[in-house]
Amino acid sequence: MSQHAASRSGLGPAVRGWAEALAAVLAGLVGMIVVAALGLWAAGGTGLPGNPFLRVVAAIVVMAAGGTVRLSGDAGVLAETQAELSVVPLSVSLVGALVIAWLFLRPLRHRAVLGTGELLLRFVRLAVFWLLGLAGLAAAARQTFEVSLGDSLLGDIGDLLGASPRVGFAAGVAPTLLYGLLWLVGVTAVALLVSRRAPLPARLVRFQASVRPAAFAMLSLLLAYVVIALCAGLVAAATQGHAGRTFAVILLALPNLAWLAFTLGLGASWEGTVKGPFGLPLPHELEEVLRTPGGSTLNLSTLSERDGRAWWLLVAAVVLVLAAAFLMAVRSPDRVRPWQHADRMGIALVLTVLSVCLLARVTARYDLSVIGVGDIEGLGGEVTLQPRLWGALGIALVWGLAAGLIGSALAAPVRRRAAAAAARAKDDRAR
Repeated sequence: MSQHAASRSGLGPAVRGWAEALAAVLAGLVGMIVVAALGLWAAGGTGLPGNPFLRVVAAIVVMAAGGTVRLSGDAGVLAETQAELSVVPLSVSLVGALVIAWLFLRPLRHRAVLGTGELLLRFVRLAVFWLLGLAGLAAAARQTFEVSLGDSLLGDIGDLLGASPRVGFAAGVAPTLLYGLLWLVGVTAVALLVSRRAPLPARLVRFQASVRPAAFAMLSLLLAYVVIALCAGLVAAATQGHAGRTFAVILLALPNLAWLAFTLGLGASWEGTVKGPFGLPLPHELEEVLRTPGGSTLNLSTLSERDGRAWWLLVAAVVLVLAAAFLMAVRSPDRVRPWQHADRMGIALVLTVLSVCLLARVTARYDLSVIGVGDIEGLGGEVTLQPRLWGALGIALVWGLAAGLIGSALAAPVRRRAAAAAARAKDDRAR
């Protein structure tokens, strides 16, 4: 009888753990699907030929979770197509990451200790449902479109000989599962790093005082940029027209723009090209810079040549990076020295800028040639945006070291007052 009761008591937590993992994954995927669907709807995706709306939504979610979507073309023996797509819709990614991270941490909020085995088991449960969901989305994310050549001689020849060009997309299931698993590892790791209340395995507790304040400060910095960009986007939608396009950018690529502005404000440079009818979801001034023949460099200098307000990105970077350094110093133990704050802030900012540079890159190409005639007007294009990585990381290190020292100095009075208040409270309890 006692064995039966023990088995039942052991079954309860196991079932609850699987249910919590399922709820976290379902909520995260539903949030990502809703945001992707609304963004595609705002962008006019309901008018695509062949009613592929849901399949395109699935492809967007796959890319947002780190998966890969391959483009393909087929136009018979008389034509060639080449296509490439590499972009992460970070609005969709951010929603999924925040929901999954919150629900992953929620059952742990009242725990003081968490064993390594239990932590791994919780992640495995989450990963099982996550990979099943991604596999289903990757299987659904495939479609082929026929590209019309219009009322032209090439169009008539293509229709006569069956050479009408087609372009399609299909998610790679195996790469999607691999990169999706890495995405989940990153989300759960960051969630554990930034949360003060989440327990850690005993072997990792000694690192929390040095890592958690910096991780929380960097997450706060990135989210602050997103909130500011969201406010600017809503104002633009209300006052400048093109509300549909603006909401599409907000729902699909808001962090892409916000974090690009963050790196530009620090002084980093990006190399970019925009050719053909396609473009990036960028303000007009940024797209003008990138449409320079032969490609161009995107930085504060080139932006300010077209709009002097670009220098406000520098002001925003100064204010927000110093605020992040102050926040890190306030949340750090009193024993941390100013030079340690500088080191930790420098490392944290370098890792943050590295993540932004890797996530915000864009490569999109589509080329069509029929009977040896290439660059058919309106049917080809190229969009690229790549960071000057090593320069950006060097700049981030300098900013981090300087901000860490200044933030430590600004936080010192606050920490002294907090320490004095804690000492008085302790004396009152002792009496």
